[in-house]
Amino acid sequence: MPCIFVDFDAVGQINSSGDENTTPLVKIAPARTWVGGEVLAPKISTFSSRGPSPLLPQFLKPDVAAPGSNILAAVKDSYKFQSGTSMACPHVSGVAALLKALHPDWSPAIIKSALVTTASNDRYGLPILANGLPQKIADPLDYGGGFIDPNKATDPGLAYDVDPKDYDLVVNCESANSSCESIFQNLNLPSIAIPNLTMPTTVLRTVTNVGQANAVYKAVVQCPPGVQISVEPSVLQFKQGKKKQSFKVTFSMIHKVQGSYLFGSLAWCDGAAHYVRIPIAIRPVVSENYADL
Repeated sequence: MPCIFVDFDAVGQINSSGDENTTPLVKIAPARTWVGGEVLAPKISTFSSRGPSPLLPQFLKPDVAAPGSNILAAVKDSYKFQSGTSMACPHVSGVAALLKALHPDWSPAIIKSALVTTASNDRYGLPILANGLPQKIADPLDYGGGFIDPNKATDPGLAYDVDPKDYDLVVNCESANSSCESIFQNLNLPSIAIPNLTMPTTVLRTVTNVGQANAVYKAVVQCPPGVQISVEPSVLQFKQGKKKQSFKVTFSMIHKVQGSYLFGSLAWCDGAAHYVRIPIAIRPVVSENYADL
């Protein structure tokens, strides 16, 4: 049966029109491009892939969000408005290419880190929304670090680099092996995801200074509701000959409440231009026999 999805506001208008002694008239028109006027909050499209990953929920997905809805794209001998990941991916790839040209010594992992840690989740001071039925305020399982910001990504301050050998450990690790959990959690990604927090858990991360040689960063933590986070050390000091610093992040439940994912963030701030933020997704688990329905 042919149908049309509408948002909540449209549903209200349709219902109210049925109470009036008039013949309802519905008009459907192509999307329009808004030029000038008020700034609209960014939204995650209904077709955008969401997390958590069904195979490896220890890795927060998606990583970032980018423009992918109603993009003017080139087709044979013409142009066409298209939507989808195939439209968002070129935006991210183009920014990554520009970052590589600007910083030839950056590894792919550093480029990814720069995109994630400088992304915005409250652009224009407005929350990101997730389109759907019903519409909701989006979270890291919708947008990862947030919407990419190419200008900020050129100077992230700190970066989470990954040794290619660490990827090999993840790929070759058997999920039934108890040591795999530690390998997954400590992969030096610019995000932290713990899908089964049953007891205090410590995660290791290392940051590389890609900014000024002498810098001091302080930890800024936004804890998920009901979860306590401690960072050790909470201050990182970088000098000319010391470009890398490691730190531990410990998660523990304040209240033993089992439910869905809870979200927070960890940022390193130098008090100036750099605010190096990574998203955090935690799912407290009290009983292994519990299942989300």
